[in-house]
Amino acid sequence: MSLVGLPVSRRIALAAQRAGLVEANGDHAAVAASRRTVASRRRIVALGGHVVPQPAWLRALLAMPLEPETLYVDDGVVAVIDTEDAERVLDAAARSDGAEELARTLGPAVPVTRRPLEPSGRFALGGPADVPAAEAWLLRSLIKPSEGFMSRHVERRISLAVTRRLAPTRITPNVMTLVSVGIGLGGAAFFLSGTALYQTIGALLFLLHSVLDGCDGELARLKFLESRTGAVLDFWGDNFVHVAVFACMAVGWSAATGLAWPLLLGGITIASALVTAMLSARRFIGDGVDAAGSWAARLTEALSHRDFIYVVVALAAFGKAHAFLVITAIGTPAFLLLLLLAGGGRRPAGRP
Repeated sequence: MSLVGLPVSRRIALAAQRAGLVEANGDHAAVAASRRTVASRRRIVALGGHVVPQPAWLRALLAMPLEPETLYVDDGVVAVIDTEDAERVLDAAARSDGAEELARTLGPAVPVTRRPLEPSGRFALGGPADVPAAEAWLLRSLIKPSEGFMSRHVERRISLAVTRRLAPTRITPNVMTLVSVGIGLGGAAFFLSGTALYQTIGALLFLLHSVLDGCDGELARLKFLESRTGAVLDFWGDNFVHVAVFACMAVGWSAATGLAWPLLLGGITIASALVTAMLSARRFIGDGVDAAGSWAARLTEALSHRDFIYVVVALAAFGKAHAFLVITAIGTPAFLLLLLLAGGGRRPAGRP
């Protein structure tokens, strides 16, 4: 059985590895053992082979406090234990079909505590009929809580539908990044024109770039293909498109009016955007330290959404997309100032 491009067993194994678990598969159960919790004790997480976990959920199971040598069972789906006899538990799990059978296999010498373990982090497959629901669950997990309103309700809906169809193919996240960047650069050229038709085409291509720019990250997370190279390509490709759009807006406006001041607006916007990108690079693709939850950090996070593209689309419909440079020439330096107040490129708490 396959889920969005990966066999279920492979998906379980990759999720376990991503969570930092040492994975061992049995005939009936997917078993993952953590590193030692103390000198002689290990934490064992045992899942039925039909249970699809999220890596963050597995990490939470590793961090939760447990009484040693007690088996914690959640709804017959997952079992967790801290034990000094890891080999016996692993052997029993490999011979068991699920958490309940593991409890019976270990025998009365091991106390059992039944406890809910955050059910939103896993999906138990009852059979092939559950595959569409499981795929929808996996795709929903890709939506970030910090996304803007339009991004969440418009762009993400489209990008997830595209990603669902791309997942079974051999198309990689980096290929999608390059496609997205190419579309964005093609759209930027249309802003050299002063006509509403060409500007609208450019704005719609800019919006399409934003939609497809979500697909690369979705594919990477969905198929466990994240890499630093991909993160760098995605981050700087996106910023390159933004710079190209602002540059073409400035040149087009200057050519239409015969004046130089639109070039100044474009220069201010581009310089501020590049400095912001350099400061933010550590936050998105590096190992920046956690930033304090200051007002500036929270406001910076809120202002980093890409809902501004819809303003560009609306202005372009009237042939006024160039006027967006007035907004960016003020807003981009202000955003840079807020970023500096928030601690530069330091990464907010909880960001992967």
